[in-house]
Amino acid sequence: MTDTKPLNFKPEPGVGFTAERRSDGGMTLVFKDIDSNTLGHWRDFAEEHLLGSDRLVRNLYDLRQVGHISERAIRIAVELNSDPSTRNIRLAVVVKDPALQESIQKIADLTPAGGARMKVFTDLEEAETWLNRPMESMV
Repeated sequence: MTDTKPLNFKPEPGVGFTAERRSDGGMTLVFKDIDSNTLGHWRDFAEEHLLGSDRLVRNLYDLRQVGHISERAIRIAVELNSDPSTRNIRLAVVVKDPALQESIQKIADLTPAGGARMKVFTDLEEAETWLNRPMESMV
């Protein structure tokens, strides 16, 4: 892809996620934990990427290594997902079990209309299949 927005991610010690650019122009974020330090870095990273968001992107959040999602993490995610720029995002979130699936579903349920088109999975292949569907079929 020639006109891809820079990722602007540098791994830092103590930050529990990594980010890489997907071949379709979106991002894959892999979380190991969601502690306070990680939440702060993720919030800053996400806010930076929402600035000037002007095209449809497919993002994958892999949370299969995360054991718990705090209410604070849910609040921050709802706040970020309420930004009008998220309307351009198709987001597949992969978790390890149904309990975490319910936590992530809270984000979608609490977000006002117009946020990212989000779906939660427990299987990575199913998430990728959903992301790779034509954007028109996700409406």
